[in-house]
Amino acid sequence: MTPSLLRVGRSQSPVVIVDDVTGDPERVVALAAAITPFPDAVGSHYPGVRRVLTGSDGEAYAYATTLLEQVAPFIGGAFDIDGFDWIEASFSMVTAAPAMLSSVQRAPHFDSLDAGYIAVLHYLSDLPDAGTAFYRQRKTGIECVGPSNCNAYVAAAQSDDHALAGYTNASTPAFEQIGMIEGRRDRVVIYRGCLLHSGIIPANMPLSDDPRRGRLTANLFVQAQR
Repeated sequence: MTPSLLRVGRSQSPVVIVDDVTGDPERVVALAAAITPFPDAVGSHYPGVRRVLTGSDGEAYAYATTLLEQVAPFIGGAFDIDGFDWIEASFSMVTAAPAMLSSVQRAPHFDSLDAGYIAVLHYLSDLPDAGTAFYRQRKTGIECVGPSNCNAYVAAAQSDDHALAGYTNASTPAFEQIGMIEGRRDRVVIYRGCLLHSGIIPANMPLSDDPRRGRLTANLFVQAQR
C-alpha cells in the first residue's frame, strides 16, 4: 500500500489516497457480482444502485472489515483521531443517465454536517477519466458544510439550480473545483463527509449495474470517536 496526503481548498481539508490496497481487486469485484442484483438506492440521493453489507454477507463483509483495519492508521493520522465507529459499508454503482438526475444529484453534495463523519471510498473498476472531485460554492465560499452554514449553502444551491446540467465533473458557474482524485482501480480515497464532493462520471462511462462492467465502488462511512 502506498499512502499520500493532500490538503484541498482554502480550508486545507485533508484527503488521503492509498493505492494498491488489496492487491487483488478482481476478487472484490467477484464478491460484489456474487450478491447482485443490487437494489435501487431508495432513501438516498445516490444516482444508481447500492447494496448495504451486513454480517450475513460473509466474505464481502469480511473484505470491508479488513479494508477498514488496513486504512485505520491513515485515518487516525490524517484526521487526528484516536478511534472511530463503523457506520455503514456498501457496494455502489452509478446507473442514472445525466438527463434523469434530480437537482440534488446534479450538484456537489455532502454526506453529513458532522466533521467527524468520514468517508472511505474504494475504487474497484478500471474506468479512465472517472474519479471524485471536491468543490467550493462560489456564492458563499463554502467548502465544508456544517450546522452553522448549512442554510446558506442550501439557499445558494437552490438559486443556482438552473446553472447545473448532468453530472458535475468540473468547475461550473456555481461551483469551483478545488481538487480531484483519479479513480484508479484498487485506490482508496478518504475525506470528511462534510466536504463538498461529486463523482466524476465521464459521458462515455457505461451506466451498467454489472459490477464487471460499470462503476463499482465500495463506500464505507465511519464516525470519529470523541
